[in-house]
Amino acid sequence: MEELTLDLDIPQQPEDGAEPAADETQPQVTALEEGQVVDYIAGKAIKETPKEKVRQRIARALVHEHGIDPHDMARDFSVTVSEEGARKRTKKADIAIFESGMPHTTANLRQVVVCKQEPKRGKNVVKIREPEQAEKDLAELQELMGNEDRPKCVDGMWTDGVDFFFLKKVVGDFGVTFEDRSDWEVVDGTIGSRTVASHQRLRQADPEMLKIAFRRCHNYIHGNEGMPKDAAFWQFLYLLFSKMYDERVSRGTGRGRFRTGLKEMFDEDGRAAISTRVKELFEDVKTEYKDVFKPSDEITLSDRALAFIVSELAPYDLTGTDVDAKGIAYQELVGTNLRGDRGQYFTPRGAVNLMVEMLDPQEDETVLDPTCGTGGFLQATLKHLRDSWKKEAGTFGFPDTDEERERYGDRLKAYAEKHLVGSDFDPFLVRATTMAIMTLAQTTGNVFHMDSLAFPRGHLAGVELAKKKIPLGKTVDVLLTNPPFGADIPVSDESVLGSFRDGIAKSWGRNKETGEVEASSTSTPTSMAPEQLFIQRAIEWVKPGGRIGIVLPNGILSNPGPTDEAIRRYILEHCWVLASVELPVETFVVDANVNILTTLLFLKRKTEQEVRNYRMGTEKPYPVFMAVAEKVGFDRRGNDLYKREPNGDIILETEVVMERLRIRGKEVTRPLRRSKPVIDNDLPVIAEKYREFRAKHPVPGVETRQVAGAGA
Repeated sequence: MEELTLDLDIPQQPEDGAEPAADETQPQVTALEEGQVVDYIAGKAIKETPKEKVRQRIARALVHEHGIDPHDMARDFSVTVSEEGARKRTKKADIAIFESGMPHTTANLRQVVVCKQEPKRGKNVVKIREPEQAEKDLAELQELMGNEDRPKCVDGMWTDGVDFFFLKKVVGDFGVTFEDRSDWEVVDGTIGSRTVASHQRLRQADPEMLKIAFRRCHNYIHGNEGMPKDAAFWQFLYLLFSKMYDERVSRGTGRGRFRTGLKEMFDEDGRAAISTRVKELFEDVKTEYKDVFKPSDEITLSDRALAFIVSELAPYDLTGTDVDAKGIAYQELVGTNLRGDRGQYFTPRGAVNLMVEMLDPQEDETVLDPTCGTGGFLQATLKHLRDSWKKEAGTFGFPDTDEERERYGDRLKAYAEKHLVGSDFDPFLVRATTMAIMTLAQTTGNVFHMDSLAFPRGHLAGVELAKKKIPLGKTVDVLLTNPPFGADIPVSDESVLGSFRDGIAKSWGRNKETGEVEASSTSTPTSMAPEQLFIQRAIEWVKPGGRIGIVLPNGILSNPGPTDEAIRRYILEHCWVLASVELPVETFVVDANVNILTTLLFLKRKTEQEVRNYRMGTEKPYPVFMAVAEKVGFDRRGNDLYKREPNGDIILETEVVMERLRIRGKEVTRPLRRSKPVIDNDLPVIAEKYREFRAKHPVPGVETRQVAGAGA
């Protein structure tokens, strides 16, 4: 890994009070006050105002996505916008970009950016504006770009973090005109700025900018097309899937079909051409992925909306973009659009990550989520594997090189095709999970539409394939699930309950003489809560020695009633209990709007001999890891929760993130230091404590393996 020191012999001549670009040889900021951040451009401590958050986000994207050297940028650069005699009227460009390696003067000014604070959105969708609706804002940008007096300053951007407008200044025989563009075009002499105009040179997405792009696409459909949120979501996914497919089939062959010229989306004929290309592309997608799409699926967006979304997604190399960045962007959209009404409370990301980390799935292990929802556990498994590979290589914390990106991408694809399995009763969630895996691993994986409680029977389409892939007790090494639970969604179908009569699905009571829990010999229950049955099904599904992580309501583990006690005994008989982590009520209040206390239960299935040992009373005692999480990083309203000093001040920490950039044709690795509030979240601490626990206490039972990297 090459460490390259930037050439600092560039003459820096700030004009009219502008701050100089960052000098990486100057002392780094070591302490920040609350509400401060290290400026991405100048390397100085500044106040993090709402506007500043937008500017920092854009500055980072200009470096990471467009390859612009921070040394060629300045903040608050003053330019003269008019002169009346001796009086000059000046305005400041929030970000000014200069010709590469040249002094920071007006004569060398090439691009300007105007940043505004992000509008308050609340719970409402912010409607995306068209350029003609932003006339006053664009007039401000035009003033900064100037006329013939600034011939090199030809590109401008105006943004408030929601709306993005790009202008191109064209100097002709009859004066200056400003044209609307969808992005900045490639300009000779810059450091690899990439746009849709050069489709062969797609750019890797900055995580925050990709999340914004996804949100803008969805908001445009919902706000401008009059579609309900769920319909807008599926239209967006059709296009996202088409984009991924187009990258795969067109790579190395020239221009793909998922593209738009810099001016095409502003012309009626151009928009029609985009629409024709992409709709034809989607027909090929439906042919290629017959198990995912139905013949009746179609893109119903207007040409204008379709052109907008293509212009947002086309510049990005989604295949090469970081797995976690794509996962966060995708899951944020999914989480707000596919809330279920059958107890489908999608597990918060922090809890998902904790469960995956504690069970530590390996590259040769098959992972199953039988109630996969939108695929959170499966996505987290892919990220966990990639992180583990980087740790083994000693590059964790560093962005991937091009070679690593391709190599890890191939390994993730191979793993997803062979070992990653999900299923769900809801066909819409099956499709959502399939698309998520495609986004992260370039394959649809193995996601089956079936009733996991009825398995291996059932009438839904995925049962037969699942019987071959994941027969009960044969192939599954790790099972992770958050099953639907609640007495208001009971399972009463005897064809399902019958499979559980030899286990949990019995009428339990207490012996009047001994007080012991026992099953009735004269009656059986006509219904049971689904989470009770999923415990037995999860144990049956993993092979002996297989590991289970399951989200359960606390009552199963603490209620004194005979049914819950019988379930606990069933667990102890058939499994080693690895760990129990109790979560606070905030966990599901935010994501599901329900007050429910839950526990993450971690198990390991016993062998037949180990089950006999338990029944004979010869099993030796073993330690169990137990923890109670009081804080999970946010309060009941979803607001971030910060750690505080005894006097109430927010505790800050300095975060160092290694960045790999391509500057002037060379790869640069540099640390980015910023101060940020410390999130009050017990889950990462619990994961660390579990690793320490396992280093001292190996997993019980035969064929134990180190978990969560213990001893590494």
